[in-house]
Amino acid sequence: MNNDSHTPMMKQYLKIKSEYPDMLLFYRMGDFYELFYDDAKKASKLLEISLTKRGQSAGKPIPMAGVPHHNIDSYLTKLVQLGESVALCEQIEHLSLSQNKGLVNRKVVRIITPGTISDEAMLQEKYDNIIAAIIQNKCSYGYATLDMASGRFLLKNLNNAELMSIELYNTNPSELLYPEDFHNFSLIKNYRGLRSRPLWEFEIDTAYQQLNLQFGTKELKGFGIENNFLALRAAGCLLQYVKNTQCTDIIPHIKSVIIQHPQDNVIIDQNTCRNLEIIKNLEGGTKNTLDEILNLTVTSMGNRMLKRWLQTPIRDIDIINQRQESILELKDCYEEIQPILQKIGDLERILARIALRSARPRDFVRLRCALQQFPELNQVTAQFKAKKLRKIFRQIGEFKELRNLLEQAIVEFPPMLIREGGVIALGYNEELDKWRNLAKGAENYLKKIEMKERKNLSLDTLKIGFTKIYGYYVQVSKSQVNKIPNHYILRQTLKNVNRYIIPELKEYENKIIISKEKSLSLEKFLYESIFDYIMPYTESLQLSSQALAKLDVLSNLAERAHNLNYCRPVLQKEPKINIVDGRHPVVEKVLIEPFIPNSISLSKKNRMLIITGPNMGGKSTYMRQTALIVLMAYIGSFVPAKEALIGNFDRIFTRIGASDDLASGRSTFMVEMTEAANILHNSTSNSLVIMDEIGRGTSTYDGLALAWSCAEYINNKIKAITLFATHYFELTFIKEKFIGITNVYFDAIEHEDKIAFMHTVKNGSMNKSYGFSVALLAGIPKQVINLAKEKLNELEIENSNFRSNSTSAITNDSLLIPVEKKTTSVIQNIIKKIDPDNITPNEAINLIYILKSIKS
Repeated sequence: MNNDSHTPMMKQYLKIKSEYPDMLLFYRMGDFYELFYDDAKKASKLLEISLTKRGQSAGKPIPMAGVPHHNIDSYLTKLVQLGESVALCEQIEHLSLSQNKGLVNRKVVRIITPGTISDEAMLQEKYDNIIAAIIQNKCSYGYATLDMASGRFLLKNLNNAELMSIELYNTNPSELLYPEDFHNFSLIKNYRGLRSRPLWEFEIDTAYQQLNLQFGTKELKGFGIENNFLALRAAGCLLQYVKNTQCTDIIPHIKSVIIQHPQDNVIIDQNTCRNLEIIKNLEGGTKNTLDEILNLTVTSMGNRMLKRWLQTPIRDIDIINQRQESILELKDCYEEIQPILQKIGDLERILARIALRSARPRDFVRLRCALQQFPELNQVTAQFKAKKLRKIFRQIGEFKELRNLLEQAIVEFPPMLIREGGVIALGYNEELDKWRNLAKGAENYLKKIEMKERKNLSLDTLKIGFTKIYGYYVQVSKSQVNKIPNHYILRQTLKNVNRYIIPELKEYENKIIISKEKSLSLEKFLYESIFDYIMPYTESLQLSSQALAKLDVLSNLAERAHNLNYCRPVLQKEPKINIVDGRHPVVEKVLIEPFIPNSISLSKKNRMLIITGPNMGGKSTYMRQTALIVLMAYIGSFVPAKEALIGNFDRIFTRIGASDDLASGRSTFMVEMTEAANILHNSTSNSLVIMDEIGRGTSTYDGLALAWSCAEYINNKIKAITLFATHYFELTFIKEKFIGITNVYFDAIEHEDKIAFMHTVKNGSMNKSYGFSVALLAGIPKQVINLAKEKLNELEIENSNFRSNSTSAITNDSLLIPVEKKTTSVIQNIIKKIDPDNITPNEAINLIYILKSIKS
């Protein structure tokens, strides 16, 4: 681009833009921020603003788009939500002071990126806003995350792409940095705010330099991270990028870095999180999720913390027991604590803005309000006996001196911005009070001038006003200008009024302007000094905010346990489940009628349930509630049951439901098999596996064979605790072939054209399909149902021999599984399940073929 053809202003723009090529440059021009060239085209589409033209470049008009400066925050919020980064370029001198032929100096004063924002208006109140960096070495990954709004800085090393995918899903970064040679791009391509970074930013030397500079250390041994090279390399890039966006060498509220290990948590992948509807429901909303039912925290920082607990439950039984003891004690006093916590608000994010010196006056008011609750809260928490609660009490602190300062320094209801003035309280600074009194006295004198001139000249329309261009003026209606004396000097003529200046007015104008400028300048200085005063407190205030968030979460879980009739689960080191009268925490709240509880008992010896029953009978609810109860136990919560004993699990897997993945070109069956493969490859004997209707996406016999194989492999090879629901009645015979398997079913009762679901789990297996009854219940016309019944009779007569032979293949040793010589017990089991009063002729014929094939 030839700069010689451009105006001085456009040359200045192009020079600044060259320094921020990957960001939208908002260039201040008077009362607007303007964008040019490709930035203008992009912004016009994203912000839905007009695309215009200004001047020419290479003979073509220059595209331009702009937004008013007073509305900039709303436009910035929209852009960061779309994953865009913005450089905000301001005029840093007044046109009248410019030494450069009318061109004012400009510079970028602020960089806004999706992952580094701390402004309240741009953040989602109940969700963490994460910036992350990722690096790959063969099959392993290093991952670093930072929440700028809290200072939480975490590292992880992950051994494979599957664990890395889970971590990306759980953290859901707003901005993701990756090296320019990153290989597995399919892993990250669907995330917003992707930023390719040069390789040198990921070098280990860069990491050591950046981290030691940040923490003021010579080595990193004190953090326990010195040998985590991949994660360190990611952290180095992340820290350098964030420092660049903040135009600083140190991020003051990042006080530490923590290495996390995947084996410390019960791993929940994205399929499980989605199927169990933990944070979001299947439609992507928040209604009828576990988080909606369980998370009634009274602070935003507590809300976000509980979400993190739900996504990353812990395996440390000691910590879980401490949480349970805290909940038990808080059940007696949460009603006293929660109203106090509610007044404290989002202390975590307020502190981040103060540390970054981007806090607004009302942030100081919120901090003051929070600190004013501490004395009352400390009175309550001083009585705590539980170990974890005692630690919380010690970390809350008092901060009496800081509270006193804020009470003395800041007015009760300050304006939004310091530049508006009136933030510092009267009596805090003697000099400021003096300048304010001078300005106020001068303003009072102006009112006296206005009254005097009205009276002397008999001008009832006369009034004194002010503009930035003309200063103070006397305004008179044009109908009365004939009464104006000679010493009035005309300054401005409008449609209905004239504006004048007089010597006396000009004299006091100078006094007012000087006193107001001095007052505002001093007030800004005092405002900045409050930041300086708070800085030494930030680390202890951060510990306090974390303690308060934990207290909020634990008080909330105590309230939920008390009001929802939850019990305290017992945790053991052996993988097992023993739940008496368990309930689904979400379904029981949604149902109008009482929820029917069900029990379950599984262990290493009795590790798999084959679950049969009609659609809508309760199979999926039963399996989901079991998984949710285990999850809730591992965040330290009480659980919806009469009694619960939960063993130690490393992962929770679910394969429930399926639909086409059109975006990736995968059919329903392909999605189903991919999820099943993930379970078969990654589950262990310490995992909890939930599998629902495997094989339904293909033909009956292929599906049955696959379902049988999966069940056999999990039971015999993996030995995981498993709930396996199926609509294949033939699969219930697997119990006779292998130890560790139990059949249970959900019953239903038919009467004429109606069906009643019992929703109660029973030992045994269902030997009848209720498909027609469910179809009728769903609204299928009765005529269609009758036609279907006729067609079924025809198919059963025509294909009974084929069906029995195919069915026998599943129970025969020629196909899938070596058959043990237990044919007698298998036949006996089948005969026991026959109901002679209800069996149809076709069912009887089919059973004869099955029995014959087993015997032979």
